[in-house]
Amino acid sequence: MRYCLALDLKNDPGLIAEYERWHAEVWPEIRISILDSGITGMEIYRLEDRLFMIMETGDSFSFDKKAALDSANPAVQRWEELMWKYQSAIPGGKPGEKWRLMKKIFTLK
Repeated sequence: MRYCLALDLKNDPGLIAEYERWHAEVWPEIRISILDSGITGMEIYRLEDRLFMIMETGDSFSFDKKAALDSANPAVQRWEELMWKYQSAIPGGKPGEKWRLMKKIFTLK
């Protein structure tokens, strides 16, 4: 399954550069937690202060399972707390919601 999600960054060139540096060398514990949740591939793209993430998942993946695993993982909690320094929630989301699932509106066949 493929999921596409969006998130904004704070509109500050220095913070955006720091955010990209963190993602150039993601902690090993974060990589492991992503794979353990059933995500088989992930890419993040940036346009100015908007991020776009593509996730490829296996059959065992669910957002609820990922949330439960993340909440029980101290390394993921530290990473998420650190990333809030750079991130800005997209308007219209739930309180504390970061990445927002995007709706697919077109497929070329």
